[in-house]
Amino acid sequence: MKIVVLDGYTLNPGDISWEGMEKFGEVTVYDRTKEDEIVSRIGDAEVVYTNKTPLTRETFAACPNIKFVGVLATGYNIVDIEAAKERNIPVSNIPTYGTAAVSQYAIALLLELCHHIGEHSECVKKGDWTNNADWCFWNYPLVELAGKTMGIIGFGRIGQDTGKIAQALGMKVLAYDAFKRPELESETCRYADLDTLLAESDVISLHCPLFPETEGIINKDTIAKMKTGVMIINDSRGPLIVEEDLRDALNSGKVAGAAVDVVSTEPIQMDNPLLQAKNMIITPHIAWAPKESRQRLMDIAVENLKCFVGGEPQNVVNK
Repeated sequence: MKIVVLDGYTLNPGDISWEGMEKFGEVTVYDRTKEDEIVSRIGDAEVVYTNKTPLTRETFAACPNIKFVGVLATGYNIVDIEAAKERNIPVSNIPTYGTAAVSQYAIALLLELCHHIGEHSECVKKGDWTNNADWCFWNYPLVELAGKTMGIIGFGRIGQDTGKIAQALGMKVLAYDAFKRPELESETCRYADLDTLLAESDVISLHCPLFPETEGIINKDTIAKMKTGVMIINDSRGPLIVEEDLRDALNSGKVAGAAVDVVSTEPIQMDNPLLQAKNMIITPHIAWAPKESRQRLMDIAVENLKCFVGGEPQNVVNK
């Protein structure tokens, strides 16, 4: 069996192994693949893995040997799943590998907004503390989270995990989700409608999938319903935020600070509105990327292949 990985570098820059896949056939791994290279690199391969390299209807037509597609991520919009279904090609994703890493990172973004640890460390290294008249100083308002309310939009696995950490910090949680699990509610965690969440939250953290109904869920109208001084966190999907509206709210002071790990176009373009916003932290889509998380992703990708070979594919998104 021929197996091709079209863009393996982000998953495995060299610190984990492809050997699990190699048990099932001849594996060819490309770090990155340009669109005009996709068909030739797939060739007569039966198994194709992709992360962000698109697999279109035309690709499937040009590569009739494909029998299975593995997506090395949770999101699978990069694959034309209907075209694959028409050809009886199962497409499997990786649904749960990053829960701990992404929720941890959401809180890390929040703590950085509250304390600006990196900025203060750099100031110390530049000599600002040495030359300061007092025994301490700070360049930003410092924020204590205990007693404040975090609104979590999207209360699936990652949202729930983020909520647990927030509660451990002494915060109350308001959760908004179409699917409710009443057993998760407590004195410090309850479900709320979106307007209530927007009005009562001191911090809003986004953990919902990107669907038509969630695209642009943070916009000038929803921001207007928020508390002045709210903080916004997003390590889910960039297009959940209308970036021009968030920039304006940050620059006006309506939003006190925001921290995101994702933006509308990635890699970020230098004309992105958020680059002109005050009190804005942006990181390069790395919430998912601890080695432990990537190893888990690799293990599930291999298990998906094993199940396909065994005739019972799992995590199929185009049944």
